[in-house]
Amino acid sequence: MPRSSDSGADCVFCQIMAGERPAHLVMETAEAVAFLDARPLFKGHTLLVPREHHRTLPDLPPELVGPLFAHARRLAAAMETGLGAAGSFVALNNRISQSVPHLHIHVVPRNPKDGLRGFFWPRTKYASGEEAAEYASRLRKALQDLNRA
Repeated sequence: MPRSSDSGADCVFCQIMAGERPAHLVMETAEAVAFLDARPLFKGHTLLVPREHHRTLPDLPPELVGPLFAHARRLAAAMETGLGAAGSFVALNNRISQSVPHLHIHVVPRNPKDGLRGFFWPRTKYASGEEAAEYASRLRKALQDLNRA
């Protein structure tokens, strides 16, 4: 079960949405706000956040998932039409590598040979097919439990 959302009282993103911190706003709707990342990977790197303070994707109420990702889709298209980017990189972190504990989606303009070489993730292996099957079973059960909740 997802942990309850942290308070937004000291949240940088909540402060931006309240007008207490400066930011270069890109989009504002009833459910979300997008603004330029203060430390962009590339110019135009935008952060999309839900107006309500939720720390992670599992904390986000199901009825907000579709609208939030519809905005991410629009921002990805805007990277191409508005910035002339060849494409975009869309990502989010949940707790690990999440520098601000408020759900945010990175929408980053991309171009061929832009220098971004991706992430270097450590790789591992399952000890056996049985171990892999056990992990798959545990995940299936967790998803079933979430569906019942």
